[in-house]
Amino acid sequence: MTNLSVNINKFATLRNARGKNLPDVLKAAKDCEAFGAQGITVHPRPDQRHIRYSDVYDLKPLLSTELNIEGNPIPPFMDLVTATVPTQVTLVPDTREQLTSDCGWDTVAHRDFLKETCSRLKSLGIRTSIFVNPDPEIIRNAALTGCDRVELYTEAYAEGYRTDREKAVAPYVAAAEAAIECGLGINAGHDLNLDNLGYFLSTVPGVLEVSIGHALICDALYYGLENTVRLYLREIRNAEK
Repeated sequence: MTNLSVNINKFATLRNARGKNLPDVLKAAKDCEAFGAQGITVHPRPDQRHIRYSDVYDLKPLLSTELNIEGNPIPPFMDLVTATVPTQVTLVPDTREQLTSDCGWDTVAHRDFLKETCSRLKSLGIRTSIFVNPDPEIIRNAALTGCDRVELYTEAYAEGYRTDREKAVAPYVAAAEAAIECGLGINAGHDLNLDNLGYFLSTVPGVLEVSIGHALICDALYYGLENTVRLYLREIRNAEK
């Protein structure tokens, strides 16, 4: 079964807007677990505009499922993950100015850096994942870094889904097949939602985990958090039938 990891960044964005502790990010994470999510994802950024480094320290001992920390492995980020030792670290080539992640790693140009980073994380027992565009050559080079998984950047799929879903998903099928050939696990994330998730999972082979935040939390405004988490889990289950 594909695991659902809920990205809770947007809970922190809302909290930070008022400067107090409403909503309670830690409670939100625990609630998502209680409602059936198999993991929690956070993506702390240097400007701390949503999840703060201090949140990650507070979250780690509270969670009973997998903690996935995403980010660019700059020194403060590496200090954070070294201290907290999450289940998984997803390496993302974001910059300070980016509103959200918008591309995957060039695993050819940055192979040595990624190899060194993955080796350091794996020495701590942390599963490593590299955020990539759906390009088989990029994925084959990711395998040379020693990572455990790749996370397929799914914005292009989500953008093309409504006009031609078969065309939109085709690069992801090829990318997943390349990952499987290389012995890599497959994660996926970015703009997956209740409309497009089921088709993606029923078509792309071997997806072990989807990380979903913005769409899930937007849906929760209408459906409630518990119901929304269960709706996403239902989409995952139905895709596997």
